Amino acid sequence: MSDTSPRVGDAPSGESWLSVADEAEAQETLDRLHGISHLLDNAFRIPGTQYRIGLDPILGLLPVVGDVPGAVLAAYIVVEAAYLGVPRETLARMLFNLVVDATIGSLPVVGDAFDAVWKANARNVGLLEARRLDPGDAATDRRFLLLAVVAIVGFILALGALSALVVVWAVGRLGLV
Repeated sequence: MSDTSPRVGDAPSGESWLSVADEAEAQETLDRLHGISHLLDNAFRIPGTQYRIGLDPILGLLPVVGDVPGAVLAAYIVVEAAYLGVPRETLARMLFNLVVDATIGSLPVVGDAFDAVWKANARNVGLLEARRLDPGDAATDRRFLLLAVVAIVGFILALGALSALVVVWAVGRLGLV
């Protein structure tokens, strides 16, 4: 027996992506995602400051396995957003946040400090909420994606140039040229 109930992403063109879904179920999902995001990014106030951190940077201090639970829960937020039917562009932005968090966050110590500042889960829940409140603002996502692609291509080119310079330098130091 298949589920034929309408899903969030099934909204007709021009309507809110959340208008067809069961609003109570969607709100329950959003509340759950806010809770997960708060736990991972803002659960604890640093004594003597107003700054908050969550379990993500704290767990990241554990060698080898510390970043895995945070990455899994961050991926869960993106999966739930997809289930709610957010536009592909927004999902791409959310995945970008997750990849940046997981990549830089995996670096020892520096990555944990980055996790405390980047707060990818709060960013992703914020993107989800923004699409819920203004579903037609996909132009912002497209601009972001264009800038992200340009930045990534630039980074790859710079990395390639740097690698070539290091090889030329190493070959020169070894006296092979």
